Amino acid sequence: MMFTSVLVANRGEIALRVVRTCRELGIRTIVAHSAADRDSAAVRLADESVQVGPGPAKRSYLNIPAVVEAARTRGAEAIHPGYGFLSENPEFAEVCEDEGIVFIGPPADVMARLGDKAVARGIMRDAGLPLLPGSRDALDGPDAALALAGDIGYPLILKAVAGGGGRGMRVVHDRADLPAAYAETRAAALAVFGDGRLYLERYLESARHVEIQVLCDSYGNGVHLGARDCSLQRRHQKLVEESPAPGVDPDGVAELGEAAVRAVLAAGYVGAGTVEFLYDPARGAYYFMEVNCRLQVEHPVTEMVTGLDLVAEQLRVAAGEELGYTQSAVTARGVAIECRVNAEDPTRDFRPTPGLVTELDLPGGPFVRVDTHLRAGYRIPPLYDSLLAKVVVWAPDRDGAIARMRRALAETRVVGAGVATTAGFLADALDHPRFRAAEHDTSLAATLLAPAESRVA
Repeated sequence: MMFTSVLVANRGEIALRVVRTCRELGIRTIVAHSAADRDSAAVRLADESVQVGPGPAKRSYLNIPAVVEAARTRGAEAIHPGYGFLSENPEFAEVCEDEGIVFIGPPADVMARLGDKAVARGIMRDAGLPLLPGSRDALDGPDAALALAGDIGYPLILKAVAGGGGRGMRVVHDRADLPAAYAETRAAALAVFGDGRLYLERYLESARHVEIQVLCDSYGNGVHLGARDCSLQRRHQKLVEESPAPGVDPDGVAELGEAAVRAVLAAGYVGAGTVEFLYDPARGAYYFMEVNCRLQVEHPVTEMVTGLDLVAEQLRVAAGEELGYTQSAVTARGVAIECRVNAEDPTRDFRPTPGLVTELDLPGGPFVRVDTHLRAGYRIPPLYDSLLAKVVVWAPDRDGAIARMRRALAETRVVGAGVATTAGFLADALDHPRFRAAEHDTSLAATLLAPAESRVA
């Protein structure tokens, strides 16, 4: 039976997104918010709201006792964590289970195993997914890293075992740089994740980032919803995503999707998740990278091509319903592209630009979707992620989707003292010949940065 009330433990556009789907399903919503977000769009739209702490995330959105107490006292049957914050925190999921509150995500033990990147590599290796050469377990220290690096060769990438979201990683090109890189990455991992364990793997210089969206219920059923390409990144942070992944063999994607579903089901996965791969176009080979045990920021492109509401599917599965359909029923049509419009200045190394928004124009028209919490008069806080809006378009083919997105970005106007956005940079990226030919990889944004220094975003 579907929930009657859900607490949304997040902020910004994803909190608003979850509230809207809940309202469509007749579910009462309670938004847990910080003092800095007391007048946010999600708070305004929710049936009820509760302040769980001051502005800093560690004292509000990451405050597990406060969030759980808010759900318990307001009578919420379930908690939707969105993405970021507590969405991949197994301790939080376990506390919810102990309190009799449904955590909308995978079971805590499954999240813990898949969230440990070294353990996840072992699970995927056992399931038959291809992996890049690298460490089987967390490294014992810099000497172990040096020894293994000598076997697999350079360049390589150091990653935090508890990492995610593009943080806690460093590329190393030379043996002499490895000890210092190890120390710096470990310190960063401790600061960000509270866990300094690292692993390493071979680094592909020219790779595509291709990911498979999976959806599983608690009865052992699972499907994949095709592939997304998220190769346009800066410093491992995604900027543009699209579905289907262009220039990738559909038969290969189908095979990869089936393998991904088998692997996560074997791990006991329930809910929506993403299995991420590096794709080497030169060899036509895929290599497992990680599992994201949550809804992805870029989930709208999958929704646009499949017609499925992934938040609604999450809620249904978490409420104990079966998927009710098999892989053969999942169809995709057309092409969808998403651009993340951030409050950042590309001319200043993407420095965040918080401030008061005085004027706002957002794009519209057929097959254009904007997920945002932004409005004129809103003050962009310096405390959180800089994402302002996700502009998403659909078209029958990729050329049409690129043209529609360029038009939508041209209509996107955010004005405020000191406020800059990435909209102009994104439009330039879409125009790059390598992107238009679907020959781009994770290095493309870096090639745009030098000329971008003379532009205003």
